[in-house]
Amino acid sequence: MSSGDRFARLATLAPSSELVDWSLFVSVVVLLTTGLATGFAGGLGDAWLFVVHGVAGLSLVVLVAVKLYRVRARIRAGIRARSGTVGLSVLLAGLVLGTLGTGLWFVFGGPLYLGGLALLVLHVLLGVAIVPVLWLHLRDRLHAPTAALEGADRRDALRYAGLVGAGAVAWRSQRTVNRLLGTDSAGRRFTGSRERGSDDGNRFPVTMWVADDPEPVDPGTWSLSVGGAVTDPFTLDHDDLSADGRRRAVIDCTSGWYSEHEWAGVPVADLLERAGPTGDARWVQFRSVTGYRWSLPVEEARGALLATAVDDERLSHGHGFPLRLVAPGRRGFQWVKWVESVRVTRRRELGEWVAIFASGLSE
Repeated sequence: MSSGDRFARLATLAPSSELVDWSLFVSVVVLLTTGLATGFAGGLGDAWLFVVHGVAGLSLVVLVAVKLYRVRARIRAGIRARSGTVGLSVLLAGLVLGTLGTGLWFVFGGPLYLGGLALLVLHVLLGVAIVPVLWLHLRDRLHAPTAALEGADRRDALRYAGLVGAGAVAWRSQRTVNRLLGTDSAGRRFTGSRERGSDDGNRFPVTMWVADDPEPVDPGTWSLSVGGAVTDPFTLDHDDLSADGRRRAVIDCTSGWYSEHEWAGVPVADLLERAGPTGDARWVQFRSVTGYRWSLPVEEARGALLATAVDDERLSHGHGFPLRLVAPGRRGFQWVKWVESVRVTRRRELGEWVAIFASGLSE
């Protein structure tokens, strides 16, 4: 039996066309949701998100292959007729293959950067682009889920179990494949990130978020303000900073690398104790000189550190001198650099979700 015949037989074992269409849509939604969530997942308790994302991605490979096989005749006819619908199908297939390809390339040891763009950033951009194109492609094909399920039976349930099971087995076997390819991933974190520059002072990667790339901060004119929902706001000059706190923590960047260091600086708990948060305080916001800002719940913030040094070296400008937030269990983009303000609040500022994409643009 030829490989084409074997695939044709495999395609007949797949669910109905209506169920495949809905499965494609649901798979993309799951992948987009879990993919965005993994960008904020830094603790071991979030590892399941990466598992679901990986299994769903590998299962999508099979669904796309089945879909393309079933509509191959229409695609050929549409190409000859220069049909816009077929063009949309081809674009969708390209986006899906590009997203899956960049994800798999990262898993199997591809470079962290393509030119000046992080491989995982490209992966995310392609993934987000799939959603509107898929909706345009399926909007006239998707019937109500109940209609698509009308003809489903136990055999379809078994087909789905096999599909998800195959995805899970493929995901679980990736380490074996990496060893065979000489790209062993045993040293990676559960996020997939690779170790870079641990315990080597400032010699770990410098990454800039969006347009955050300010001029070096002058410690002579810089100051740290602590205020908001507190009873005793105050300001510290650079010479007032102490390095009494020490914390060993891993910074895990969404660009695909991680680095573990001994950080020294000012414990946020000390700042809060001096300022005295009011009884209804719930959040602590850390603001950069660029306008970038991020908030942590008060109790979590008490365990954070505003670092002045890493591995007994003064922080470099690229790593956030004079102060950088060290937030264990958070992803790197939440470790705010060049901190100039600590503000205690009763409610989280919704504008900070906009600020992280617009900060630095006026610099």
